Amino acid sequence: MSDLFAPNQPAAPLAERLRPKHIDEVIGQSHLLGEGKPLRLAFQSGKLHSMILWGPPGVGKTTLARLMASAFDAEFVPLSAVLSGVKDIREAIAQAERTLQQNSRHTILFVDEVHRFNKSQQDAFLPFVEQGLVTFIGATTENPSFELNNALLSRAQVYVLQSLSEAEMAQLFGRAQQEALPGIAFDAAAQERIIGYADGDARRLLNVLEQLQTAAEAAHISNIDIAFLDNTLAQKLRRFDKGGEAFYDQISALHKSVRGSNPDAALYWFTRMLDGGADPRYLARRIVRMAWEDIGLADPRAIQLVNDAAATYERLGSPEGELALAQAVLYLAVAAKSNAGYVAYNAARAFVSQDGSREVPLHLRNAPTKLMKQLDYGKDYRYAHNEADGYAAGENYFPDGMPEVSFYQPTERGLEAKIAEKLAHLRELDEKSKSKNN
Repeated sequence: MSDLFAPNQPAAPLAERLRPKHIDEVIGQSHLLGEGKPLRLAFQSGKLHSMILWGPPGVGKTTLARLMASAFDAEFVPLSAVLSGVKDIREAIAQAERTLQQNSRHTILFVDEVHRFNKSQQDAFLPFVEQGLVTFIGATTENPSFELNNALLSRAQVYVLQSLSEAEMAQLFGRAQQEALPGIAFDAAAQERIIGYADGDARRLLNVLEQLQTAAEAAHISNIDIAFLDNTLAQKLRRFDKGGEAFYDQISALHKSVRGSNPDAALYWFTRMLDGGADPRYLARRIVRMAWEDIGLADPRAIQLVNDAAATYERLGSPEGELALAQAVLYLAVAAKSNAGYVAYNAARAFVSQDGSREVPLHLRNAPTKLMKQLDYGKDYRYAHNEADGYAAGENYFPDGMPEVSFYQPTERGLEAKIAEKLAHLRELDEKSKSKNN
């Protein structure tokens, strides 16, 4: 008999009611959970290890962490990096110590949105992970390489989760309809549109199905079609895009479209990200990088133009300032391309990192004191402005004994074609100078 005086318990959301109880019930992530795959082996090994679950929203990161705790009979202690601080971390660690002492149970410390923790907060986990008090499982929508400390990454295996495919979303749709939506039918067009709206996010799919169930019951209907969707969800039915710095695939597409000199594709990806909620300041930073990396000295005007566009956005804000960023994208796409400066910089860094600390030649050293002059600092230095053509042909500006290098190789595109001509002319003067001195 039910207790009439017990408080009414709110019904759990559909996403929670359908949360898998066993890894065999998980839909998607077959590259990790299939037979012989990494996470399947982790479950079967009988040995816990710390991990980072990286993937977009609604792909099962929390579910997998909970299943891990259940499979290993471990205490599950969740934290949200959005709401928690160092104090909460300390309380979670204290709870883990009590659980171990009183119940001899190990603790899985699950941190959702772990990329939101700063360096000191991330460092707070390390000693307890190292001593084995807790098994750390972090969930993030951001690239761990950019957002997590190397010390934490070195102690945790990174598993990359993927958005659910349309077939997997259809499978989840069928499970939800069978187990939680009795008496409600969806025509094929409505189902396809709902799956497209969810865009690989299982939680979003289940949430919208729950919303539609409530609306259908209120309207006393049992069949949901496109017209009902339009009336119920209105403008929300556009295809959902992840916002913020989770746009790695889309920013890659934008960058490659600019590099490939396709202004229409570049503009498409730019507006697609804005529509999905990307921070225009983030896009502005990436656009500035494109100018330096892919246009460079082939068209130095591009660098000034994108900086001006970023400044315009700061002055005008949205939506007016976005026009300046859009035109910067178009300019970069049609500009002459060169990555010669980018390649040269990386080559120089690689050389210096492996080479010894060579001394600065005496003739290149400054000599502000009498002692330095007596030690031949600056002796025989040739002042280029006093030389023919303003160039000291044959002069050496590298350390003595250093092998010949040529980091910068200008292209034949844009202004760099002129730069290449000038450098070739200067090399000819160097060769003539060497011949004369020999």
